[in-house]
Amino acid sequence: MPSRYVEDIAGLRMSDAEEAGGKGANMGEMVAAELPVPPGFVVLRDSYLESMAAAGVSDDLNTAHREAMLRAGDPSRFDEMCQQMQALVLKAGMPDAVREKILAAYRTMGPDVVVAVRSSATGEDGADASFAGMNATFTNIAGEHDLIDAVQRCWASLFGARVVAYRASRGFTADPAMAVVVQQMIASERSGVAFTADPTTDATDRVVVEGAFGQGEVVVSGSVEPDTYVVAKENGEILSRRIGYKAFKIVRGADGSDQTVDLSEAEAQSQVLDDDEVRTIADIAVRSERHAGCPQDTEWAIAAGKTWIVQTRPITTLHRAGKPVPETHEVLLQGLPAVPGEASGVVRVLADVADGARLRDGEVLVAQMTNPDWLPTMRRAAALVTDTGGMTCHAAIVARELGVPCIVGARTATKDLKDGTVVTVDGTHGRVLAGKAVGGAQTAPVAQQAVTAAPAVEVTATKIYLNVAMPDKAEQAAELDVDGVGLLRAELILEDALRNRHPRDLIEHGEQESLVDSLATAVGRIAAAFTPRPVIYRASDFRTNEFRNLQGGRNYEPEEHNPMIGYRGCYRYVSNPDLFDLELRALARVREQNPNLHLMIPFVRTKWELEKCLELVDASPLGRQRGLHRWVMAEVPSVVYWLPEYVGMGIDGVSIGSNDLTQLMLGVDRDSDLCAQLYDESDGAVLDAIGQIITTARRLGITASLCGQAPSSRPDFAEHLVRMGITSISVTPDVALRTRRNVAAAERRLLLESVRSS
Repeated sequence: MPSRYVEDIAGLRMSDAEEAGGKGANMGEMVAAELPVPPGFVVLRDSYLESMAAAGVSDDLNTAHREAMLRAGDPSRFDEMCQQMQALVLKAGMPDAVREKILAAYRTMGPDVVVAVRSSATGEDGADASFAGMNATFTNIAGEHDLIDAVQRCWASLFGARVVAYRASRGFTADPAMAVVVQQMIASERSGVAFTADPTTDATDRVVVEGAFGQGEVVVSGSVEPDTYVVAKENGEILSRRIGYKAFKIVRGADGSDQTVDLSEAEAQSQVLDDDEVRTIADIAVRSERHAGCPQDTEWAIAAGKTWIVQTRPITTLHRAGKPVPETHEVLLQGLPAVPGEASGVVRVLADVADGARLRDGEVLVAQMTNPDWLPTMRRAAALVTDTGGMTCHAAIVARELGVPCIVGARTATKDLKDGTVVTVDGTHGRVLAGKAVGGAQTAPVAQQAVTAAPAVEVTATKIYLNVAMPDKAEQAAELDVDGVGLLRAELILEDALRNRHPRDLIEHGEQESLVDSLATAVGRIAAAFTPRPVIYRASDFRTNEFRNLQGGRNYEPEEHNPMIGYRGCYRYVSNPDLFDLELRALARVREQNPNLHLMIPFVRTKWELEKCLELVDASPLGRQRGLHRWVMAEVPSVVYWLPEYVGMGIDGVSIGSNDLTQLMLGVDRDSDLCAQLYDESDGAVLDAIGQIITTARRLGITASLCGQAPSSRPDFAEHLVRMGITSISVTPDVALRTRRNVAAAERRLLLESVRSS
C-alpha cells in the first residue's frame, strides 16, 4: 500500500492538487507565501481510494455511481441509489494503516485540539470552485473518534444526491475521489472576507474588507449585513467605511457545536474592526494576491489578537463595465444595487403615480415602489430609487429596459431624500451620494453603451439572446452581436396599448380591435428589427394586483393576498380565452410578415392547463400558421416533473425563468428587500432543478434557454450553464456582449478539458 496518506499543509503546492484537492493544495501555497495560516494537514486522495479498496467496495461504488449518473432524472430511484452509496462508504470504514497515519498527524497538533474538517474534492475542484459547500464541511471537531467520523462523512458526501446530480449535469465521467483538509479551528471573535479588487467595479487599486462578529459563515452566506471598509493599496489609506447591522453571531457553544447568539442593538451597530486591523487584513490579502499572481478573494479570522487567513481563491467576477463613483461624496442612503451605472440629477419624491407630471426630464425619481402605471413617468427619469423591492421587482426590471441606474429596497428614501436636492445615484454599489459626481455628467444609458462598445469578436456555440420589452429600442438592440430575442416581454407593450384601461373595459366599449392593432404594431416592429433571427414572445403575465390598478380593474379582478403565486400566466388564458384570443390574433397578424416570431406560455403549473391552453392556440389563426414554435417558461418547480409530458404535447422549447424559479424553489418573495439575502439563483436546490430541466430538454431534443442576469454578472454561473448543456442564454441588452465573453471562456475551458482527458 502507498505510504503517502497524509501530508502537512506546509508541504503542499498547487502541483499536488490531484492528490490534495484544490483547497488543500491552495492552503500549502498560502504557507509558502508566509501568510498566517492555521496549522493542519490533508488526508490525501489515496487514503480514500485505499480504504474503499481494502473494504472491497471500490468496483461496486464506481459501478453504482455510473448508473446513478444515468438516472439523475429519476428522483425517486436516484435518491435511493445515492443513499446506498453513502451508506456503503460509511460501512467500508478505513484500514488501520490509514487511520493511524491520520491520528498520528492529528496528535502532533496537540491533545484533542479542535479542528475544522473540510472536503477537498480532487479532479473537479478547479472547475467547480464556486460549488464549494456541495461536499461536506464539519467545524468544531475534537477528539480522535470524532475526527475519523468526520473524515468518513466527508468521503460519503461525494455521493450526496445533489453532488451526483450536478456532476452528471456537467458531464464528469471520472470515478470520484476525495481528499480532506484538517485544520486547527480558529475560535473566531471576528471574521470576514477581503477582496484585492473591488468585485463590483473591477478597481484593482483598492482592497475591500467585509467583517462581522463570530464565525465567518455569517458574512459568506450573507445572513448579516457586514461592515465594509475600502482601503487604498498604495498607502493603506482607508477610503471609506460603512458600518452594517449585524443582528447575530455564530460561535462555538459549550457542547462544541455552532451556537447562534443574538446581539444587542448597540452591539449590532458597533464597528467590527479598528483602523490598524483593517490595514493588517488588507496587507495580508495583498500578499496573497502577489503570491497567486491575480486578484484574490480571501477569508480571514481574528482570535486572541491574531489575524489568520483561512482560505483564498481567485476572484472570478471581474471585467464588469462601469467605473466607481469617487469616494469623496457623502453617502446619503444605501439600498440594493439593481441596475449599474451612475447618474446625477435633482430629486423628485412622488407619493403617487398621479403626481407623475411633477417629474421633469432628467430628474431622479424617488418612490415607495413602482407598478406598471408608473411607466410613462419612469421613462423621463435619469435614475430610480425605491423604498421597497428586491432585485427582480418591477422598478428593477423596467430600469434595466430603460438603461438607467436603479436602487431598490432603500427603505427610507422617500423620507430621507428631499425634493430639489442634487444627488448622484450610484446603481453599481446601491448608494445615493450627495451632490454631483466628479465629471458631472450622467452616464450614458447602459443599453446605449452596449451598442456603441467595441464589436464582439467571440464566437459561441451557445446562442446569446436578448430580453426586450420596448419597441422604440428594438432597432438599437438589434445592432448587437446577438442571435435573436429569447424573451419579448408583453407587459410593457400592453401597458401602452391598453392606455391604462383594463382589457375587459375595452371589450365592453367595443374597442378591443384598437388593442389588437396596437399590439401587432409594437410586436411587429421588434420582429422586423431582428429578422431573420428568432423572436420569442412571452404572452402577457400580469398579476391581479397589476390588473386591478388599471381603469375598471376593480370591477373584474379579485383581490389576492399573494398574487405572485395566484391568478396569472397559463391558467389565466384558460379562464379568459376571449382575452387570450386578442393576443393570439395580434401575433398571427405579425407572423404574416415576420415568421421569425414564436410564442411562449408563462407560469405553467400543470399538464391539464397547458393542454387546454395549447388547444386555444391551435384553434386560433396563429396556431394554424406553419413553422410556429411553442415554448413554455420553466418558472414553477413542477416543470421538472412534467417537462417530458409537455414535450409530448408539442412543446419545442423551454426557457428557464430563473427569477420565479428561484422564488418558488426557496420560498422567497423576489420583490422583498427584507429577504433579499435569501434570494440566490446559485443555491444548490435551484441549480439542481435547472440541471434537471436542461438534461431532460437535451434528452428529448428540444431547445433549453435561460432568462436572467446571473450569467452576465457571474462567469462561474455562465460556465455551469454551459457545462449543463444549455442551448441559449437570454439577457438584457446592456450585458449581452459581456455574457458572450463569459460563455466563450467557459466553452474554451470545456473544450480544453475534453482534449486533455481524451
